[in-house]
Amino acid sequence: MNVSIKSDLAAKAKALGMNLSEALKSRLAEPVAAAERQQWLTENAAAIEDYNERVAKGPILGDFERLV
Repeated sequence: MNVSIKSDLAAKAKALGMNLSEALKSRLAEPVAAAERQQWLTENAAAIEDYNERVAKGPILGDFERLV
């Protein structure tokens, strides 16, 4: 993976004692997690829809456990 950064910005960050790797990691973590969540939802949309339809039609196993 290659990362490009403007040299003046890198120089300013270095002068301020900033850790570029840590800054990138912290800024990248949230959008990566959001993209992974969206990917999971897309990949599992049919199963989620099937489950929601079953729940809407009647009781599920957990409902019986609560009645006992």
